[in-house]
Amino acid sequence: MSVRYALLALLSRGPMHGYQLKVAFEGSTGGTWPLNIGQVYTTLSRLERDGCARPLADDGARPAGEGDRQRPYEITEAGRDDLAGWFTTPVERADRPRDELAIKLALALTTPGVDVTAVVGRQRTATMRTLQEYTRLKAAADRPADLSWLLVVDAMLFQAEAEIRWLDHCEASLVRHGPPPSAETPPPAAAPPPGVAAPPPAVEAPAPVRAPGEVRS
Repeated sequence: MSVRYALLALLSRGPMHGYQLKVAFEGSTGGTWPLNIGQVYTTLSRLERDGCARPLADDGARPAGEGDRQRPYEITEAGRDDLAGWFTTPVERADRPRDELAIKLALALTTPGVDVTAVVGRQRTATMRTLQEYTRLKAAADRPADLSWLLVVDAMLFQAEAEIRWLDHCEASLVRHGPPPSAETPPPAAAPPPGVAAPPPAVEAPAPVRAPGEVRS
């Protein structure tokens, strides 16, 4: 999720200061993605540095004691161009964060002592719980006309459903192919070439016979 472009989109509605941007963002997403106020001001500073936003001049209307954090920002023409490019550019799969769950399962398959089936089962339980929470959140919405919020919740619902289906597929694959051999299991000895007899098994040498009364050194 790009905080940079989220703030530019909100500023395109009109000037806002940091806390207003935080409230507007969380209102648009139904609070499903809380935004840290420190991240808001850090991003505003970067937008100002890049010429995409600028703080409005202080008109003296702010209460005494309120610093620059209460100064509103506005989007610049460069910011509008940057935002327009973001809206017209598809989001590539390679640009999204790595899937931690997929990486975890891939490593679990090759790590000795890890019960991969148990990892899948625990994740399915957690994802099912998340799916139920999103379903209740959507059902209890007191503002059904807020399309932007509903689309965000629907996206999270679909992602949870897809993850459960993928976990079911992973479990079925484990049953079909069986668990991978443990990395601690030594490979079997190679068979001798045709016509060559296998060497006899090693025989442990007998313990030496000591005479009566002999002291062990």
